[in-house]
Amino acid sequence: MGSPDFWNHQETAQKKVVQLKALKGLVDPVEAAIRTAADAAELAELAEGENDAATLKQVVTDLTKAESDLAALELRTLFKDDNDPRDCFMAIQAGTGGTDACDWARMILRMYQGYCERMGFECKLIDVLPADEAGIRSATLEVRGPYAYGYLKGEHGVHRLVRVSPFDANHRRQTAFASVDVTPEFEEVDIEINEADLKIDTYRSGGAGGQHVNVTDSAVRLTHIPTGIIVACQNERSQPLNKKMALKYLAAKLLAARELERSAKVDAARGAKGRIGFGSSSQIRSYTMNPFQLVKDARTDLESGNIQAVLDGRLEPFVEAFLNWNAKK
Repeated sequence: MGSPDFWNHQETAQKKVVQLKALKGLVDPVEAAIRTAADAAELAELAEGENDAATLKQVVTDLTKAESDLAALELRTLFKDDNDPRDCFMAIQAGTGGTDACDWARMILRMYQGYCERMGFECKLIDVLPADEAGIRSATLEVRGPYAYGYLKGEHGVHRLVRVSPFDANHRRQTAFASVDVTPEFEEVDIEINEADLKIDTYRSGGAGGQHVNVTDSAVRLTHIPTGIIVACQNERSQPLNKKMALKYLAAKLLAARELERSAKVDAARGAKGRIGFGSSSQIRSYTMNPFQLVKDARTDLESGNIQAVLDGRLEPFVEAFLNWNAKK
């Protein structure tokens, strides 16, 4: 990267940047762990020589954190997909279930925002479509951070909620569905989009405002006519910026579709079955709030009775279980 002509070939350069990011994501934590262990050993020796209980206690605290960091690093060894180090887009869509489904989509959005905050990811809401009565019809997040796609790819699929509906006057139990689509974010140089293939609509963003909606007069919706893929952005403060973000998301969707098609051909040649990838619409997890409380993953069989913690974004056990399950396939 220090070469004067490094950026002369944009496509090759961008791929090297992604490769470097992935390698640093593994090497830097290892080097940090080695430094922590060496520092702790030296400090422990000094503390023991001086019978310093307070310093020894600090050594234990430092090593406990290092152990946790190493466990997280070990989890990264399960990332096998070339796209795992990438940032990603998450699209949440209300499914069947009427107002309950829209409210469920809102709850899922909050869940992932909480998880991203816990992971230290940058999570940006780029589009949201509020529902008429409550909740949202759809929302799109851009998630940035080391291995964001790798951690979140297992959330792709249909999520099912069972609860007593707060919108039913008779307090009946209702089932609602929402889908989550996770797409890795690719460099802009990876694909070219012909503007002649686009239908471009501009409109005023709406909603209740507040932290979730940045109200502007410059929202952009792009329809890719050959594929029918639709993306939108309303978070930026100008129409050109919204269009740029929408084009980035569209490029990611097109590349994901291309990769799915290629993978499907490879799987067909190998006789593979049940592959999890782009475009999967199977139910992956159920969240039951009545008559009992239980979150259960349909793939790993992992269960949790603390549904509120899960909805607050404590998804780490489910993410780890999926990565281990997927690695064994």
